[in-house]
Amino acid sequence: MNALLEIRGIKKTFPVRKGLFQRVKGHVNAVRDVTVDIERGTTLGLVGESGCGKSTLAKVLVGLYPPSEGEIRFNGKPIIRAEATERIDTARSIQIVFQDPYSSLDPRLPIWRSIAEGLSIHHEGDASTLWRRVGEILELVGLPPNAADRYPHEFSGGQRQRIGVARALIMDPEFIICDEPTSALDVSVQAQILNLLKRLQEELNLTLLFISHNLSVIRHVADKVMVMYLGAVVEIAPARQLFNAPLHPYTRALLSATPIADPKLRGRRIKLEGELPSPINPPPGCTFHPRCPLANDRCKREEPRLKPKGDASVACHAVEEGRTE
Repeated sequence: MNALLEIRGIKKTFPVRKGLFQRVKGHVNAVRDVTVDIERGTTLGLVGESGCGKSTLAKVLVGLYPPSEGEIRFNGKPIIRAEATERIDTARSIQIVFQDPYSSLDPRLPIWRSIAEGLSIHHEGDASTLWRRVGEILELVGLPPNAADRYPHEFSGGQRQRIGVARALIMDPEFIICDEPTSALDVSVQAQILNLLKRLQEELNLTLLFISHNLSVIRHVADKVMVMYLGAVVEIAPARQLFNAPLHPYTRALLSATPIADPKLRGRRIKLEGELPSPINPPPGCTFHPRCPLANDRCKREEPRLKPKGDASVACHAVEEGRTE
């Protein structure tokens, strides 16, 4: 399979300013050296604790933040330092569905205006063409075309998220970033949105980056899973392998906290001690070592690099040395 999106060494830092003159006193290392390929027509699941850099990475990929370092290639072409016309084409092909289906819509505008905004910006067709296209997209996401004149407050949470999906689809993208699109919804509605996304992916040959805290959701939608901790990737593996045989201690802890309905299948809960370190002043060596039950002196001195381990890749000295207990 060929990669639609190639991410190489992406870093994103934010300055920390203090004092009357707002001088820079440090930097937040939000994303640290992320490298991954996203294959065409597949779904990459992205998981990790709050503050690990998932949404920041998504905003870098969609162009809302410029990366501090690194390269992104889309369809084999670099997009960070591309010409203006190429950046416009890429902006059409990469879309995002935001987490909150209400705050991401302008409450003062009928939904057809929000959905068609991208087409208007790119000067795609006259008013009748926009109206027809909006009606087609609404039907595609399971809403009646006559809903186009209604306002966001007239819809339920699940319907508003369908509108968010429609707004992304109207640009006819190849790649969609789903930034926790179901976290604000009821469980039954979550299932409807997930099934909608899977159906649309098959029908339109979409490639997805799906960000979620909910590992059960990731298990349902992802072909490959990437685990981030404090801005860095600690494990990448095919979904089935990651859920059946996780390698990194942090991945194991995340999976052990996932609720399982069958008491016979429940394993031992791995409780991580301590809090997530500060991204302004991360610990030396492996940033996970203050909370890791397998950490040794090497972990405290030397930062592990992402290395292949069978079909997976993992950044862990303990896994490299064969220490599992």
